[in-house]
Amino acid sequence: MRFEILTIFPEFFQGFFEHGVVSRARKTGLVRVDVVDLRGFAHDRHRTVDDRPFGGGEGMVLKPEPLAEALESLGIGLVGAPGREGVSVVLLSAQGRPFTQAVARELAGLERVVLICGRYEGVDERVNTLFCDRELSIGDYVLSGGELGAAVIVDATMRLVPGVLGNEASSEFESFGAADGTIAADVEGVPRSQHGSGGLLDYPHYTRPKEFLGARVPEVLVGGDHAAVRKWRREEQLRKTLKNRPDLLERAQRDAGLSKDDLQMLDRLRAEASS
Repeated sequence: MRFEILTIFPEFFQGFFEHGVVSRARKTGLVRVDVVDLRGFAHDRHRTVDDRPFGGGEGMVLKPEPLAEALESLGIGLVGAPGREGVSVVLLSAQGRPFTQAVARELAGLERVVLICGRYEGVDERVNTLFCDRELSIGDYVLSGGELGAAVIVDATMRLVPGVLGNEASSEFESFGAADGTIAADVEGVPRSQHGSGGLLDYPHYTRPKEFLGARVPEVLVGGDHAAVRKWRREEQLRKTLKNRPDLLERAQRDAGLSKDDLQMLDRLRAEASS
């Protein structure tokens, strides 16, 4: 898979992609990440990439010509042009639709993703209209530019590419992961103790030592009963999601993603919370 990032601050990414899973994926050739300096496509003495907005207002706007030339240099044509199959051109913007795990999965299924990092007051809208098939935001807040958003999207998407993670199941058993019913029940004949989140938050995790500053690991996790562990983990998924992201529960219930047992657990957890 290939990522290309268009930015006026290429140095921003120098350290980010040199560590952890992203670095390993690049070294093995599973993922390629190229950073393109937008100022290389500005032809005046000052390498100008921005100008004042029509209609007045604060700030500056990234000009369309350098962006269009940069995209052309990458072989990217207009939306709907030949050669756009398997390619997504993404504008990073506070006005974009939310970037979620589901969107990351969509992008991971493509051959190539081009990320345009907005700056100042944003990007000339004609670039969005003519070249971009997606406009994404990583959250309901405003950043100085799209570079952090691009880094987030590369990391979240890349780890879903087959072969990138050492254990393929790692991307299933985590927050916003696969529904439990879509995952194999046993592993080499051993009953599975994990529980797929089905779009909810992950359950808590513990490691050694068993006791730390007087806090003990829950006994169910050290008892060896896989079925009991799975049940506990599902309850903790529901508990944590109810506390931190109740909107995810509403969505799961609306989409029939909660079982009868889940709903009974939720009723009990809500009663506990209100008591």
